Amino acid sequence: MKKTTETATAASDTAELLYAVTPEQIAEAIKAAGCSVTTLEHNGVGHLHSASQGVGFQVLWGNAGAAAGQFIDFTMSCPLRVQGGVLPQGLIAEWHRNKRFARIVEHGEMISMEMDVLVVGGVSQAYLNMTVQLWTQMMGQFFLHLRNFTAQEPAAAPAAQAAVVEEATPA
Repeated sequence: MKKTTETATAASDTAELLYAVTPEQIAEAIKAAGCSVTTLEHNGVGHLHSASQGVGFQVLWGNAGAAAGQFIDFTMSCPLRVQGGVLPQGLIAEWHRNKRFARIVEHGEMISMEMDVLVVGGVSQAYLNMTVQLWTQMMGQFFLHLRNFTAQEPAAAPAAQAAVVEEATPA
């Protein structure tokens, strides 16, 4: 009897799998993570904008699914402008050494934290909800990383850095 129950449960789980997602389904996952979401339409496709930790992010659609308006992958992206145009050396590499799910990409004076999500092969709505929740947590961790990062300088560099600070100070 137990075998039949397990088979029935597995069958119902399979029936609930999503093999492609719509903007509406991702918007619901964003709301489930406690974020508001705005849907804008462009060329018949809903574009999603939201915010976490007081900073905006967007959903970028990947490959189209079998039906119109469905996608088998998407990327959550948080673009940021770098003040002064230069990041401290090692900031991105240190992030990538310590974090696995979200990457940082540098585009000139912009950086973007990005996380790809695949649904091909089938995922549950709970998976989508947890993925968005993970994304919002990664955003918070990245902002802490930006605030707390100190570059590891060679021994001679602090003196050179002090000289630069002194030169930049108005007389």
